[in-house]
Amino acid sequence: MLLGHNDQFTADTAMKVTIVFNRVGDGLTERMLRVRFGYAHLANNRYDEWQMYAVGGSANPTIFSEGNHFIASTTNPYAKQVTKRESQSGWQNWKWRSSKDVFKNGAYFVQSGWGSSNPLYTPTQSFKVAQGAMVPALTSSAGHLPCVVGKPC
Repeated sequence: MLLGHNDQFTADTAMKVTIVFNRVGDGLTERMLRVRFGYAHLANNRYDEWQMYAVGGSANPTIFSEGNHFIASTTNPYAKQVTKRESQSGWQNWKWRSSKDVFKNGAYFVQSGWGSSNPLYTPTQSFKVAQGAMVPALTSSAGHLPCVVGKPC
């Protein structure tokens, strides 16, 4: 998932996206979310054994990871960090927060910035996010569609 046109398209600062109840399968390399500018709220998703990173960004996006379940690879010692920032400097000021997340097999989230990472939402735009420990049950039916050759999915 790539959100944002490119690193020069500043109009994307108005972007506000929530990604919820997904299961991202084993062995994917990167861009299980990659954000340029804007705000992304990741809630109650399951990320299994990524090869490079699970959550990335460039051009100063705000990311709030809430109630997710991250399981790092047991065979790749270089794939433990959940986050990756495409920036040589200044990323320490980007607002990236983790709350109620679960980290297994040495997975970790590098937080940055200061202050709240939550934009103002109306009551109809808000929802209660479960603890990360609930995510395996919440996403047990999530994932790719089983496709059969010659038949539509």
